[in-house]
Amino acid sequence: MSDFPAGIALTAIGERAGALPAPHFAAAEITAQQEIAPEHYLMRLRDARVARGAPGQFVMLKPTRAADLHPVLPRPMAVYRYLPASNEFEIVYRVIGTGTRVMSERAAGEIAELVGPVGQPFRLADALDGLLVVGRGIGVCSLTAAAEAAAARGARVYAVVSARRPDALIGLDLFAALGAQVFAVTDAEGTSDPARVAEHLLPLLRLGRVQQVFVCGANRLIELAARLAAPHGVEVQVSLEAHMACGIGYCHGCSHGAVGESEEAPLVCREGPVFRANRRPPPTLDGRALQAAAHD
Repeated sequence: MSDFPAGIALTAIGERAGALPAPHFAAAEITAQQEIAPEHYLMRLRDARVARGAPGQFVMLKPTRAADLHPVLPRPMAVYRYLPASNEFEIVYRVIGTGTRVMSERAAGEIAELVGPVGQPFRLADALDGLLVVGRGIGVCSLTAAAEAAAARGARVYAVVSARRPDALIGLDLFAALGAQVFAVTDAEGTSDPARVAEHLLPLLRLGRVQQVFVCGANRLIELAARLAAPHGVEVQVSLEAHMACGIGYCHGCSHGAVGESEEAPLVCREGPVFRANRRPPPTLDGRALQAAAHD
């Protein structure tokens, strides 16, 4: 995450992971596996404790069968939907390497080893009339459970869903089922650049339709949401994506890189993946610096 927007400050959204229910190891049954878009799969699994996790949390899932040796490391997977009535939950993933390719070959009835739920979740405001979620690519999967939770509380959901191509847009059916107002934008159609996305965000913010904005999937969208929301006093929460080896804070491999080279930034798995995002105030120049700036 070294390219995280320099003008954005992240703050921890809640207590450290120790204040949340402890994650646990599970041998979860795969109850469904299907391709939902080119290179994109939905996997449904059964585990009662994970099925009662919070929006924005994730699982560390071993992609291979128990007897397989490669690849060894688990993969962080956002929980796409929680289905507590059946003790199930869903993940959606894109096949981009060996681990996810192996995952796509797993079948219903097999057992998947995982640790979860882990991470800091999104925090929905007590008085929430409208929630705006802004996601790109597979990052949308970190936002869908929060959208479902907001809709269950009676809040109106607005969703900006971004992808490279129309056939790679994720979550459109879920958002439609929630009665959300959806703005689908793609690179192929020339509608996904920040200026075009701002055309959808600004009216909602100016009219006070939303009290919170949740973002995941692209740094440019995080920067855009924080910049546009600031003048209207609307809270922005972001879910960061990072490579992880453990998912519980032991390996220190997922520092998000938004502090400085001499100080380790908060860990995405432990202090995140959800953070509050605010625009950094411009630096204050002293008299000497002002004189130097005037002569540049």
